Amino acid sequence: MHVHRATTADELAACLRLRRTVFIEEQGVPEADELDELDGVCRHFLATPSVTSRPDEAIGTARLLFLAADTAKAQRVAVLAAHRGQGVGAALMFALEGEAARAGATTLMLASQLSAARFYERLGYRAEGEVFVDAGIDHVVMKKSIG
Repeated sequence: MHVHRATTADELAACLRLRRTVFIEEQGVPEADELDELDGVCRHFLATPSVTSRPDEAIGTARLLFLAADTAKAQRVAVLAAHRGQGVGAALMFALEGEAARAGATTLMLASQLSAARFYERLGYRAEGEVFVDAGIDHVVMKKSIG
């Protein structure tokens, strides 16, 4: 498996296709909640089966939003159902952590779906605050020191 920053039009389109499949089609998130103006300012990442795979073969995606000089936020972490449990999500998160740390961030945060909180805990994230609802799904804020 290979994770890299998505920069070409084909790679960015693959990120959006994956998010549409996972969040809109599979989880029923309204399109207006999933696709937002932050896509233009975030750094997007794509997971593919190998370094030579085409963008249309992508199996996972995530985006990184910088909130402040020392804080970044992982968002829209999505892995196709057939590839879950194979390390794709962890590889995406490690890529985001590395990108954020290289840019000077010392904290990476995210709003985890409650059903995915144990996955993030295994990666060193800790829940903070109360459960809240976003797009009809229970979430919790989680943070990890990366610097």
